[in-house]
Amino acid sequence: MMTLVATMAGPLVAETWPQFRGPEGSGVVKGVQLPPIWSNEENLAWRSKVGGKGWSSPIVVGQQVFVTAAEFPGQPRPSGFRRGVSSMRSYRKDSEKLMTETAFKLHCLNLADGALQWSRTLATRTPEFTIHPSNTYATGSPATNGEAVFAHFAAAGIIAATDLAGKELWARDIGAFKAGNGFGAGSSLSIGGDLLYLQCDNDEESFVLAIDPRTGEDRWRVDRETRTSWSTPVLWQNHLRAELIVCGADTVTSFAPGTGEELWKLSGFGGSFSASPAFDAQRIYFGNSGPGSAGPLTTVEAGATGRVPYEKGQPSKYSPWARTGSGPGLSSPVAYKGLLYISAGTGILSCFDTSSGERLYQERLPSAERIAASLWVADDELYALDEGGTTHVIQTGPDFKVLRQNTIEDLFWSTPAVLDRALILRGADYVYCIRQPVEASESEALPQNRKLAIAPKNGAGS
Repeated sequence: MMTLVATMAGPLVAETWPQFRGPEGSGVVKGVQLPPIWSNEENLAWRSKVGGKGWSSPIVVGQQVFVTAAEFPGQPRPSGFRRGVSSMRSYRKDSEKLMTETAFKLHCLNLADGALQWSRTLATRTPEFTIHPSNTYATGSPATNGEAVFAHFAAAGIIAATDLAGKELWARDIGAFKAGNGFGAGSSLSIGGDLLYLQCDNDEESFVLAIDPRTGEDRWRVDRETRTSWSTPVLWQNHLRAELIVCGADTVTSFAPGTGEELWKLSGFGGSFSASPAFDAQRIYFGNSGPGSAGPLTTVEAGATGRVPYEKGQPSKYSPWARTGSGPGLSSPVAYKGLLYISAGTGILSCFDTSSGERLYQERLPSAERIAASLWVADDELYALDEGGTTHVIQTGPDFKVLRQNTIEDLFWSTPAVLDRALILRGADYVYCIRQPVEASESEALPQNRKLAIAPKNGAGS
């Protein structure tokens, strides 16, 4: 079902949001003009209901919005954090009843009005494992190179590619593996250069793949001695080189993106990662936390080499600072203009100096619910979407100040796609487009093929 709430006067600007957390996977975008205010009644351009459920983030190519979903008879709505935790015992008892033949789907919506352009079932299989009641069988986000769309469904053990019209280009089985504590999978595809990257950390057979997006064949594979992790790999272009950073249980590893050669590894970190790293041109920042407890947070500088042991809360050769009790939860942090912003997931926001690790503030967002969606920065403002649908807009900088709060009524764990003049949200019930109407004269003056401007790779503005 598609509901049209508002319309645009004139053509839309073409956009690209190719993967989880944007073009560079950093969550930082520049040169955008998001509506300052939105709600179910104001600046909601459309909402569309797609078949099945999923927490995968939307991706965008031109006028096409892509989301993945899994669908089966009697499918429950995913639970929020509190309800999911409280129902875990009963869910485990009955979860095998939900392991039934499932359609794993890729949907394409029209950016202009939310209408369904096409939907393709990439596989129909019974999932190989159960999931947490707050998770879905389509939580890993798809990716695109602008010519094809790539989707991975961990519970079905497949990865597939279609063209922008929905025609299947290739598909392959890579295996389905059980995750720790029966939580299910969550890692998204990453894309950069001419390769597609998949992190498959689980409790049976962990590995990282670099895939040729044209053929689906492996360019390289590294088998890993690590357990389940839900983090998404990031392609870190620092001021010295490009590195593929993979956060696994107890370890963080840097690989040469083209070959899979190990550049450095930090070990002894403890715990599994849900959040993906934040980064700028000088350093990469990562940490983890579990339900009810905050874990470590540290950084590694560009140019690191070899095996680096992590000592609790202690700096090391390539880690100028480290902190305990400060790591992020489900929500990935973001680094911007010398500051690092972190949500532990409880509605508390922390800000750190990226050079020293000093905490500049730790404040509760007013009336915030749990935060699972990743943080993002747009137009010099920090955004935090809580699971109740309120987006908290915070002033960037060393002083804490909430500028405004905008609410869409739904359950949100998915990280949005951020476009120029528009925001695509994915809730448990609908996909939403937030967009301020544009006057015809203004629309005619807009370039029709403008790409997103993002934080520059030389570190300025990062």
